[in-house]
Amino acid sequence: MKRHPLLALGALLVGAAPLLAQSPPLTLPDASPKASVSQRVGLTDISIDYNRPAVNKRKIWGELVPWNEPWRAGANENTTITFSSPVTVGGKTLPAGAYGVHMIPTEKDWTVALSNVSSAWGSFSYDPKEDAVRLTVTPKPAEFEERLQYRFENPTVDSVSAVMNWDKVAVAIPIQVDTKAVVLASLKSQMRGLPRFFWQGSNQAAQWTVANDYDLDQGLAWADQSIGIQRNFANLRTKAAILEKKGDTKTAQELRDQAMKIATEVDVNLLGYQLLGQKKTDEAIAMFRKNIKDHPGSWNTYDSLGEALAANGDKKAAIDNYNKALSMTTDPTQKKRINDILAKLKA
Repeated sequence: MKRHPLLALGALLVGAAPLLAQSPPLTLPDASPKASVSQRVGLTDISIDYNRPAVNKRKIWGELVPWNEPWRAGANENTTITFSSPVTVGGKTLPAGAYGVHMIPTEKDWTVALSNVSSAWGSFSYDPKEDAVRLTVTPKPAEFEERLQYRFENPTVDSVSAVMNWDKVAVAIPIQVDTKAVVLASLKSQMRGLPRFFWQGSNQAAQWTVANDYDLDQGLAWADQSIGIQRNFANLRTKAAILEKKGDTKTAQELRDQAMKIATEVDVNLLGYQLLGQKKTDEAIAMFRKNIKDHPGSWNTYDSLGEALAANGDKKAAIDNYNKALSMTTDPTQKKRINDILAKLKA
């Protein structure tokens, strides 16, 4: 006798019940979608990972988010903030790592806590004993934001503010970074790798110490390391700059003199443009004239002098040198560029 199709299907479903009970859930849109935002300060990467609840016509402050109670500063899992290098928050230096973000809102000032525990679900297990730092901040009125948002504002070379904005409230967390210390530590680490075998790496590291007037003794060691690999115009002038900052102007000048004796056309040309960028136009012109004297067969030396003379307001001399460069170069791109410059000078 044949079984009814519905009875057969029922038997099949009953037999499959244990298997269906283990079926994984479907992926559906989250009511509070995940989001992240990041900012680099110097060499320090700062990122915030959070979920974005919506206002959805609800009263947020004092109701959905009660006053005087720890709040996860987002939705679902911990809102987390991660630093790739040590930072200072609320006057306290925090090691690199991830921290759970919690806020305790009140009708006046708020407490912001960064917890050493960053893997909790919300603030339900929040324990102030686990705080890495607590600070008091004053919320500011803000444009309405339907979904909670984090952003970074006013980034500088050594600071930034992480801002939470939801509904009509914004709360800023000021973050400071000792960027010079972070960069120096990074350079020391990098100089343990392949760059240590080439003069350029140690020279670049030494130049950074000069430009930032930071740990010149380390900079001097790097400059000597570079010179030891290959003595040249660039690293001799780097060492001279360090010694001058350290007060040894006599040795600094001796090194500059030695550098000029071995300078190539490119070295002198780059130095001329460096001086031009520093508004030391007369010194730049002197360097370009020296290059013409030492390399009279190079069209580029006349081109560079023409640029410096034009910057100094001497149009006639600039035109003469550009014309000389034009007569010597065979590159059609350079010819067009120089002709365009001459047309503007003669206008």
